[in-house]
Amino acid sequence: MSDSNSPTSLDSLPWSEPRVCVVGDVMVDAYMWGHVHRISPEAPVPVVEVSRKEQRVGGAANVVKNLAALGAEVDLISVVGDDQAGRDLTSLLATMCTPHLSLDPSRPTTVKTRVISGGHHVVRVDEESTADVTSKVSQEALSALNAVLNGDRKPDVVILEDYDKGLMTESFVGQAIEACRHADVPVTVDPKLKRFAAYREVDLFKPNLKELNEGLGLTHPVDPSDREGMQHAVEALMTQLACERVFVTLGEHGSWIHAPNDGVHHAHIPALPREVVDVSGAGDTVIAVASLMLAGKANAVDVAAVANLAGGWVCERVGVVPITREALEAELPRLRKTNISTH
Repeated sequence: MSDSNSPTSLDSLPWSEPRVCVVGDVMVDAYMWGHVHRISPEAPVPVVEVSRKEQRVGGAANVVKNLAALGAEVDLISVVGDDQAGRDLTSLLATMCTPHLSLDPSRPTTVKTRVISGGHHVVRVDEESTADVTSKVSQEALSALNAVLNGDRKPDVVILEDYDKGLMTESFVGQAIEACRHADVPVTVDPKLKRFAAYREVDLFKPNLKELNEGLGLTHPVDPSDREGMQHAVEALMTQLACERVFVTLGEHGSWIHAPNDGVHHAHIPALPREVVDVSGAGDTVIAVASLMLAGKANAVDVAAVANLAGGWVCERVGVVPITREALEAELPRLRKTNISTH
């Protein structure tokens, strides 16, 4: 494909005030910044004197944050614990979306706390439960999804965001996909390996390279520079899941999309030169942008190219930073320099 077909201004992108429903595991990304001046007398570990704390939305909630920054109206379906972290997260989400959060007193709200000193992570502390949610919570979430799908304005796309924290059980995933199919709403997926096989017949399935290799059980992982190997791998995954599009993120190697029903058998989108600082949150940005492109009926190559571009932008920023419409618009001319190869 010639890069002359790549979109070069935000006006040419196919979304305008889209509505998106995100279903998945939410969490609080907490940060403690401080300084180390001594070693603890109790154990050979540093003592961090905390000078600043911050809470941010994480997991599926970071996808919401990206979508809101890109101008989407967002519904979020998830579960939180009956605790302060859950209340804090609900408050943080209030300005970004319409939250439909089931309250589960039997589990904590997932909190990932990073302790940072001198620009380096000293330790990360995770508070969470990865056990499956109860059938009651699962049914509440499914009812919320059906209400959104059958509301006055149904969503343009539903994103299933699996962080393996208990909401996305195999049964729930199957029922959620069926509900979206019945409502004629496209479904995109950012998966976790544990439930690869549950995400059948979706419109776009977005694993990373590690997940692709492990999901297929490859004894010899495919090299992203091996075109024939990549073709065989993504075709095998598409056959396994019977999905419409397989979109694989390849880190510094860019991304790969396979969408034969769109007339795109294989396309490799290389990564642009970047000063990579922090890859945190890049996957959330990629699925957000890819879903908006797909909802606007963009062709598969443009879906991958613009999402790839947005993910690269995020990697140049420290911390989990969402991309805005203005930032993406400023990046779009760089697609002219992208040598997209199709096979």
